[in-house]
Amino acid sequence: MRSTHVADRVTAAALDLFATQGYATTSVQQIVEAAGVTKGAMYHYFQSKDDLLFAIYDRMLALQKSHLDQIVAVGGAVEDVVRDVCVDVVETSIDFLPEGTVFFRSMHMLAEPRLKEVTQRRREYHDEFAALLRRGQDEGVFRTDVPRSVLVAHFFSDVHYLSHWYSPDGPETKTEVAQQLTELFLRGIRTATT
Repeated sequence: MRSTHVADRVTAAALDLFATQGYATTSVQQIVEAAGVTKGAMYHYFQSKDDLLFAIYDRMLALQKSHLDQIVAVGGAVEDVVRDVCVDVVETSIDFLPEGTVFFRSMHMLAEPRLKEVTQRRREYHDEFAALLRRGQDEGVFRTDVPRSVLVAHFFSDVHYLSHWYSPDGPETKTEVAQQLTELFLRGIRTATT
């Protein structure tokens, strides 16, 4: 069996168990049994259950940051850039809905170094997003009567709430939901003259 295959199996088993019975009540033994690997094989890739929880979220976080950097690098009118970023965040969050749900439900149980790392990386993403909003404010496209921190929190609260109501089997596709949430956000932050 290929080495990356072992890591993928362990991560998938952990995700399923964390989702169904909770992070705190899932044992390493249960994870390796569900993955069909030995503890030694698991510990070759993950030092602890904590590492597994981090790995579950890390893939989504790294992908979203990579997409953000690519979208910003392409450039364009600020509202178009913000639109593309928002649509991507919603779509990738839906693609990784189980991972995000498990992580946000359990992140407070991460060891302090891992929690700090996640917090720092999320802050970097939010800071880059806020910089786009600042650019739009400087250009007179986005309103300035609401602090940027509130605007950022407003958008990401919608993203973090997806797991409470969105279903892939529902009437709207992920792209439709992404476009709808993005348009609602943009309408709320545009200046009266745009």
